Amino acid sequence: MPATSAPTPPVSEEVYSIPAAYRKMENTHILFWLLKDIAWCMVWKPLGLLMVVPTLSIAVIIAWRTRAYTSELAHNLAIVFWITANSYWMTSEFFGFDTVLVAPHVTGKHLALVPFLIGLGILLYYYLVTKPRENRAETATL
Repeated sequence: MPATSAPTPPVSEEVYSIPAAYRKMENTHILFWLLKDIAWCMVWKPLGLLMVVPTLSIAVIIAWRTRAYTSELAHNLAIVFWITANSYWMTSEFFGFDTVLVAPHVTGKHLALVPFLIGLGILLYYYLVTKPRENRAETATL
């Protein structure tokens, strides 16, 4: 039986391809991220804390490598802040300051909202400001 290939996109459609080495790095990133979260779930402190370094480092590298593509950069920066928030939250639980009040009605765990909200802010800015500008600029050049 002959192998089938993926359909070729129409010529007018923009294609974004990822080099194989980058794809391998992204797949490794997912492995590290899962190991970090499994360690968090199982309260394996050394593994969880150790996995923060490669998980966050690869996320930063991926964001840097995609900086030429506004959409990719925005989403990858949001992931960097998501992992940062997630790692802080895990650390707060591991060391028991997740329930410590740092301000009225704010615990140590709630401070994870700062990087979560930064990531969300990046995506909101992209979808509400940058993408509409790109769409208008694209329409104007047609």
